Amino acid sequence: MTSIVRLAAALGGAALLFTAGAALAQKKYDTGASDTEIKLGMAMPYSGPVSSYGIVGKVNEAYFKMVNDKGGINGRKVTLISYDDQYTPPRTTEVVRKLVEQDEVLAVYGNLGSASNAAIQRYMNAKKVPHLFLGVGADRFNDPKTYPWTTPYMPSYEGEGSLYAKNILKTMPNAKIAVLYQNDDFGKDLLKGLKKGLGDKASMVVAEASFEVADPTVDSQIIKLQSSGADVFVNFATARFAAQAIRKAWDIGWKPKQQYLTYVSTYVKMTLEPAGLEKSKGIMAMAFFKDAAQPRWANDPATQEFLAFMKKYAPNEDVNNAAGVYGYGVAQAMETVLKASGDKLTRENVLKQATTLKNMRTGMLLPGIALNTSATDYFPFHTLQLVQFNGKEFEPMGDSIAVK
Repeated sequence: MTSIVRLAAALGGAALLFTAGAALAQKKYDTGASDTEIKLGMAMPYSGPVSSYGIVGKVNEAYFKMVNDKGGINGRKVTLISYDDQYTPPRTTEVVRKLVEQDEVLAVYGNLGSASNAAIQRYMNAKKVPHLFLGVGADRFNDPKTYPWTTPYMPSYEGEGSLYAKNILKTMPNAKIAVLYQNDDFGKDLLKGLKKGLGDKASMVVAEASFEVADPTVDSQIIKLQSSGADVFVNFATARFAAQAIRKAWDIGWKPKQQYLTYVSTYVKMTLEPAGLEKSKGIMAMAFFKDAAQPRWANDPATQEFLAFMKKYAPNEDVNNAAGVYGYGVAQAMETVLKASGDKLTRENVLKQATTLKNMRTGMLLPGIALNTSATDYFPFHTLQLVQFNGKEFEPMGDSIAVK
């Protein structure tokens, strides 16, 4: 063999090895991913005490149908498998195990509720399955060292609570504060943040009343809080109970000078309409995304795009329920992560992409708010907007505020 032939053969062999190596480097899959499909899982309360939040799951299903109609993600169709967990930990455990062990999804994302997600947190991390963009803001879900596979989508409840404290100290430094809170990580973290923000004035909290998700009403709690003589009412409850509390306070003649509502329930359709719009006037809250039904966003291009999406892909869902906007944002975050994962659709890489978001903006986020995550801080939102209900919609009060 001549030297030229030997060289050509060597180069050809090297070329084949390079091509094979490149092909291997380009595509890598874990369970739930292939050349043609990406399988995702979600548990959602389509029934039960907080079924009004079920629209989050419906919007995610619709969103990925739209994505698939446009060719999918990097050429792959997304299959979203979603089961009803009724917002109960035992049911969440059951359906998530099914998603992981039988449906063999690549990742589970978007699940709502502190107690429900806490029930599967250890399992998901033991299995090393991404447990992403959860509808929770409790600190236990932002623990990269202990639970590296679990990430929240909501801002810190504790941080939110501290922002209400700062506003109360600024506007009513001699206030007497009464707090209604859900008896789980959600409510307890908000209460903890409120007291932390008050600092050496934590004694301003003169009354506390907790409730369970299974309780039929919070009427007795509101009567108890009224009897404390408090002139500030802080309402740390999900939509159904928040509405009951606002309505009951009004009906028994308790009209605090200021009322605060957690961002989890900052919805006109889902919270304030059931409570009564007149009874809700003046309530302050934190927010991080737009309500598509509010007149102030009527000419906003992103809002128009969202409404067009809902009309085409989720025509049976209520566009006035702002939880749908929240769900839309969760879907966009998951889409961004999958796109960034490229052809390396491993669980480890999906987690990496979800925890390295930099100034990710979606159109339905309020001005000045973006997603930022890191390997040491999984909370995606570090700013919130104080808003106040004027009888028709929530109006922004000043600029967005950093959550410490």
